Amino acid sequence: QVQLVESGGGLVQAGGSLRLSCAASGSIFSINAMGWYRQAPGKQRELVATITSGGRTSYADSAKGRFTISRDNAKNTMYLQMNSLKPEDTAVYSCKADWGDYGLYSWGQGTQVIVSS
Repeated sequence: QVQLVESGGGLVQAGGSLRLSCAASGSIFSINAMGWYRQAPGKQRELVATITSGGRTSYADSAKGRFTISRDNAKNTMYLQMNSLKPEDTAVYSCKADWGDYGLYSWGQGTQVIVSS
């Protein structure tokens, strides 16, 4: 099992920055890729960014150039640095870890990000 706990959300003005953290515990050695997702009110959850165990990253078009995903394996933590935030970035941000050999995955509980205009 892999457990995930997010932190770092909050209220920020447009143009500001936030850094989200996702701390992993449990069978962390079995984690493959990790990612950040978000869900805005009334909308479907969408992928924001992913990072593989080898450090390869990918981003949604909405995140490119503004967000940076990273992971600190020594701390078992993944981060999402969000800069130049916009009101449309307002959402609950959740982290996901793909682990094991059989398509297993875990979700964190989510952290709220509110960007005021």
